[in-house]
Amino acid sequence: MKIIVPTSTDLDLDLPGVETVAISEFGEVPEEHRDAQAAILWGMQARVSKFVDQLPNVRWYQTLAAGPDGLLGANLPDDVIVTNGVHFHDRPVAEHAAALTLTLTSRVPEMLQHQREHYWSDFGRPRPLHDGKHVRTTVGANVVVWGFGAIGQQVGRVFDALGANVTGVARTGGKRDGFPVVTEADFPQILPDTDILVMVLPASAQTKNIFNQEIVDMLPDRALLINVGRGATVDEGVLVNALNEGKLGGAGLDVFQVEPLPQDSPLWDFENVVISPHSAGGRPDGAASRIAHNFQAWQAGDIDSMVGVVRRPN
Repeated sequence: MKIIVPTSTDLDLDLPGVETVAISEFGEVPEEHRDAQAAILWGMQARVSKFVDQLPNVRWYQTLAAGPDGLLGANLPDDVIVTNGVHFHDRPVAEHAAALTLTLTSRVPEMLQHQREHYWSDFGRPRPLHDGKHVRTTVGANVVVWGFGAIGQQVGRVFDALGANVTGVARTGGKRDGFPVVTEADFPQILPDTDILVMVLPASAQTKNIFNQEIVDMLPDRALLINVGRGATVDEGVLVNALNEGKLGGAGLDVFQVEPLPQDSPLWDFENVVISPHSAGGRPDGAASRIAHNFQAWQAGDIDSMVGVVRRPN
């Protein structure tokens, strides 16, 4: 049994009787390895389809991404099984969302600039916890997590631990993981009291530019936008205008419409914007044990026991 593994990520796999071959999913597959029967890859980029075309014998793809858009857009035979990286990124992405938020609320960029200038600022002066004009803490802040799946729920737990009041937004309302959840139909009712809007939405026709002028108009001017989902979900022209006009308190952005973010993007130049280079994920958590489980189930023909099976349209 031969399995292709990525060159970009050390998985430390222990699969008895398996030959693992490290090959980049953006490169050529040597002829002698095109007989592989399974492959582990990230599967996010559209160009992965060229990689897939070189592996006609693969019948199981394990992706490290929770949303392997590129692989699912490839021309896969109907009998190929795809399992995704659900839960691999819950904790790292939630941690990153909190880091972007705390960087803004604690004014870290300004403090670093003052450090470079050897300047002792007046940030330590007595001040109210909430002044109604700025979001300077997560304590008591109203945090809305838009996209309340596995990652969104972990985001909720982290912000709950930081003292925030967390509400999720999902297709169905009620309670999830102990948090109140509203539907998108009821979403507008909570936006006027939102301090921090965290987006963890996938890219789809339904979510394209879903953060639009209508959303900005319903948010208070102090609100912070944090996006650790997909860049396609934010209308960047609307975001830039909102920041220019003081209609948002700031933004922490890990994903963008075009990546890498073009050098001439105005988003680079806002003092109240923190940019990270799509780095919230990229650190699969618990991948080796999941892959071992899925491999054993696949070998036994027990597809129902595999975790993260993606149901592809016929």
